[in-house]
Amino acid sequence: MNLTILLPRLSGVFALAGAALACLPAQAQLLGGAGAGSVVTTEQVRAELVAQAPDGVSPGKTVWVGLQITHKPEWHTYWKNAGDSGLPTQLQWTLPDGVTAGDIQWPLPRKIPIGTLANYGYKDTVLLPVPLTISPQFKPALLSDALTVTLDAAWLVCKTECIPEEGRFTLQIPLKSSTAGHGAAFDAAWRAAPTPLAPAPGNSLAVDGRAIQLAVHGLPADWQGRTLAFFPETPEVIETAADWQQSWDGAVWTARVPLSPQRSNSPQVMPVVLALDDQGRRIELPVSGTWPQAGGVAPESTALQAALAAKGGSGSTAFGASSAAPIGFWAALAGALIGGLILNLMPCVFPILAIKVLGFARHADDRRAHRINGIAYTAGVLVSFVALGMVLMALRSAGESLGWGFQLQNPAVVAALALLFTLIGLNLAGVFQFAQVVPSRLAGFQPRHPVVDAFFTGVLAVAIASPCTAPFMGASLGLAVALPPPQAIAVFAVLGLGLALPYLVASMVPAFARALPRPGAWMDSLKKFMAFPMFATVAWLVWVLGQQSGIDGAGALLALLVAVAFVAWALSLAGRSRIVAGGISVAALLGLAWGIGPYVTAPAAIARQQADGPWQAWAPGRVDQIVAAGQPVFVDFTAAWCVTCQYNKKTTLSDPAVLADLAEKKVVLLRADWTRRDPAITAALQQLGRNGVPVYVLYQAGRAPVLMSEILSVADMRAALATL
Repeated sequence: MNLTILLPRLSGVFALAGAALACLPAQAQLLGGAGAGSVVTTEQVRAELVAQAPDGVSPGKTVWVGLQITHKPEWHTYWKNAGDSGLPTQLQWTLPDGVTAGDIQWPLPRKIPIGTLANYGYKDTVLLPVPLTISPQFKPALLSDALTVTLDAAWLVCKTECIPEEGRFTLQIPLKSSTAGHGAAFDAAWRAAPTPLAPAPGNSLAVDGRAIQLAVHGLPADWQGRTLAFFPETPEVIETAADWQQSWDGAVWTARVPLSPQRSNSPQVMPVVLALDDQGRRIELPVSGTWPQAGGVAPESTALQAALAAKGGSGSTAFGASSAAPIGFWAALAGALIGGLILNLMPCVFPILAIKVLGFARHADDRRAHRINGIAYTAGVLVSFVALGMVLMALRSAGESLGWGFQLQNPAVVAALALLFTLIGLNLAGVFQFAQVVPSRLAGFQPRHPVVDAFFTGVLAVAIASPCTAPFMGASLGLAVALPPPQAIAVFAVLGLGLALPYLVASMVPAFARALPRPGAWMDSLKKFMAFPMFATVAWLVWVLGQQSGIDGAGALLALLVAVAFVAWALSLAGRSRIVAGGISVAALLGLAWGIGPYVTAPAAIARQQADGPWQAWAPGRVDQIVAAGQPVFVDFTAAWCVTCQYNKKTTLSDPAVLADLAEKKVVLLRADWTRRDPAITAALQQLGRNGVPVYVLYQAGRAPVLMSEILSVADMRAALATL
């Protein structure tokens, strides 16, 4: 029995597992290496995990830990509300049972003007303290005299450019002895943290048109009459860089702060921090009045918003690209159908073509089987697209920052697909037959249930095709996630119909079946030939994982795939050889999985996010900074698992004429790498009305951004650059 027929059915299991894995927060995917220590040093910062436990570690005591970041001159990281751009530092703790981590006790930030923007953050050295509560359930490990604390941290560090960085830290805190070597740093951080201000009857925060009006009682007497700093903890509410007014009415401090035109938050209670020099007071103010209609998610930059306003927010740009303005529902359905049809021509769908060619050839003389298989395959595609769309919308509504192709941002899903296509390829090449390695009842499933088999072939088609974004798909998917659920599901279903339509039509047209050669010995040669597209897909998936988890991750996956191939071959033997070779091969696979498996999902080195030739790393607010300085910007939203992205990168974006035009126009090139989950890039794509990659955008001050076609051509690029 051929595994080519039966393995597509297993893709349902892989797809379900992939969706579940993709639901996990990105930090939960970080598996540290054995060499993790308490210090991580980059060219921009020195980050260290430090502790304060002067009385040791025991139940009922609070132990303090914190990430201390020392910035190189002119570099900064961000507060819990980063301001107009940037991202706050994220801390993910791994602790023993009975130990829980509290919230970061954020020290007072400083306001950092950047051109027409303003951010809130830290320069020089900052310590972000976090309390650890030790409960009676805490039990030290056997023979251990220390509390092991592991931290996965991610921060965005900026000067004129911004660089996302991350690190894994491990610290051993002695249980019985004192840990107080960083006491002065913790004391300074606690003093710099704002203290709570008691509620007072006259405190208020009222929405007044396009501004908020504040009145605060109970501030220290020596603050009266002096100018205070104001830091809202809720992001995307106020115009951070705008001028605002404040005054004192006796002991009452009042202020009027303008709202952001792109406000995307409407809190009912708004925590704010007021500060004088290095002293701060924090108060939560209930909001009265009615928030004006929100401007939606803030655009990629204020320059983009101004350009759209000047354009009127409608119409389409030249060069086959659309602006960020949303398209209509019926246009989205048409784009989804056309995009699904074009998706069949994308390189990532080629392995599915191989499976379908074999299926058509196998039933060349059975028209009824053709029709049934075509309908079942179409049903599998439609159900999978609808299910994937529902998962995507559910996760986004739950607060996850995800987009089209999100499942391949998870290294575990990439590895699972590589395993699946390795097994398919080995079966096609004749290394083993499915009936040799599974019970006969399972091996006979396909002859009894060919419709189910065709259905799961459709599931497999969606699993491998979903990372691609074809022309016309981008705008439709971008609109779908913002539509009411019934309309959004309709867009995903029509996209699936477009993908399945060629096979459905071919299965219904008798002339197509008559044109196929009769089954014969040639099919065995074709079957073996079709193994090579599968192995090519495995090579691509290993390369994708290498971008996510580094060379060690790619090497570990290759070793595991070799071990899986050894198991498949060993189980195809007969008699005592099967028992001996099978036992050895399974033991080898389990040993490798235990020893090197974690490398498959470990994060890649930060170096992959650095500049690549003329390309610089994209970061939030970077476009706005460059456009404000008078230079045009071209942004490439890309991912290693996006085959279309890699094709465009190696062709149009490497074309000498295009590169010469870019240099002549002094265009700054930014590359936004979405290979692993990045909420900032997901948000930027959503703001552009897109939900997947590739996306190519050309920015220029005072003009609407130009969104290029997903299939990027030299002619379109040069025509767009000629207008600068």
